[in-house]
Amino acid sequence: MSLPKSVHVVSHPLVQHKLTKMRDRQTSSTNFRRLLREIGLLLGYDATRDLPLVETDITTPIAAMKAPLLDGKKLVVVPILRAGLGLAEGIIDLVPLARMGHVGLYRDPRTLQAVEYYFKIPQDISDRDVIVCDPMLATAHSAIAAVDRLKETGARRIKFICVLGSVQGANAFAEVHPDVPIFTAAVDAELNDHGYIVPGLGDAGDRLFGTK
Repeated sequence: MSLPKSVHVVSHPLVQHKLTKMRDRQTSSTNFRRLLREIGLLLGYDATRDLPLVETDITTPIAAMKAPLLDGKKLVVVPILRAGLGLAEGIIDLVPLARMGHVGLYRDPRTLQAVEYYFKIPQDISDRDVIVCDPMLATAHSAIAAVDRLKETGARRIKFICVLGSVQGANAFAEVHPDVPIFTAAVDAELNDHGYIVPGLGDAGDRLFGTK
């Protein structure tokens, strides 16, 4: 299975364990929601390991010292609605001071193309590192459309986090946005005729919110 260099599969045992639980059709919406939040935190940890630091002067209860803090403005987390909200919660747990933007997209059932219905992000997006999140990278149409819009508004440093991708989606995304790293728990080999990842984990939004 050949994947673009921009794809980073997070093989940590906890990530893989939680993904297996999420794949299981017996997992309830309550547990799916919890697992999605937890795996979001773990994937976010891996995706933020290169955030720049700057040394600052502080005083501990014992002595003065120079210590590292995040440099510059904090992150912007941008979930793709609606399923991205569950993944974003885990990233916000990791970086509570992060700002949030929202991109509303739905997939046309006939063409499988992404249709935008909502877009709201912080005005200073060009000065911030941006993490776009959506549980699934299937056809990649929604992810590509979201990153297209963010770049149009000035975003320059973008990463994409998903729980599960497809080979087709990963390659399609990397072809359009080779400068945007993808962090995921796994990449499955196939899509079915409806654009769902196989074996996948079903519709993440439906399983997250208990809808059909």
